Amino acid sequence: MSEDLFVEKLDHFKQNEKPEMVLVIADNPELIRIIIAWTNLEVKNADELTKHVGESENEIWEWLWKNARFNLADLKAKTCVPYSESVLESKMKPLIGNRILYPDGTVNSFVQRYLRERVLKLFEAKPKKVSKKTGN
Repeated sequence: MSEDLFVEKLDHFKQNEKPEMVLVIADNPELIRIIIAWTNLEVKNADELTKHVGESENEIWEWLWKNARFNLADLKAKTCVPYSESVLESKMKPLIGNRILYPDGTVNSFVQRYLRERVLKLFEAKPKKVSKKTGN
């Protein structure tokens, strides 16, 4: 039952995403690295969820995160950045607060789409090979 409650409450946030969240990360390679690493991290619910208190969106969001379990050292290793775990935690705060990272290891779908489109553009932007024979 409590697992169902976690999923139900999280689904509410996923169904009410805001595309503007892309602007938080658009020109920030450090935050983008954290997001990418987050999607490759094992994230799960606490074995025993804490008591659900409060009905405001902020209270529910905090409850979801209190019950999320992940290895910060593993996240740090996956981000490939040279800062401490405490600095990594502080850099995660805007991603969590703006509901970009989800406490189940997923991310805001608009942010996910934005990152995929950036990657696709990288592959499209390759310069055309010039033929040595024709010069074209």
